[in-house]
Amino acid sequence: MPPMTRGVRNNNPGNIDYNPRNQWQGQLAPDPAIEKRFARFDTAENGIRALARLILAYRGKDGMPRVGGTGIDTVREVINRWAPGMENDTESYITAVAAGVGAQPNQPIDLRSLQTLTAITVAIIKHENGGVPYSTAVIAEGVRRALS
Repeated sequence: MPPMTRGVRNNNPGNIDYNPRNQWQGQLAPDPAIEKRFARFDTAENGIRALARLILAYRGKDGMPRVGGTGIDTVREVINRWAPGMENDTESYITAVAAGVGAQPNQPIDLRSLQTLTAITVAIIKHENGGVPYSTAVIAEGVRRALS
């Protein structure tokens, strides 16, 4: 079991930045005394839902030239958007998530597939928190909510 990371404390295992324009299901009101940068959620399932919904939303964004198909549809493109290089070792992040998904970094993947969305969500949680502190049931429920 990984230590109690910020993402786990905030029920935000993807470490999604707080943005007042986002009205995530289960998002708590900001409280700078508790957390200044990241969103907080009432349950882990709702934090996982938000993570998976963002991944799904990326599909409609412009992808990288000569990588994958139209839109964001590879691990490299998802992680480049999720964890920009200005504050992350994006290449090692891409490698770790690609291994978790079982795909090559530039290989097109179906982000709308339950299996693929679950795998990339779990890989991001693991990378962001140093492990996966949630049961399979909690992750499955969060991903299910994202696809609903």
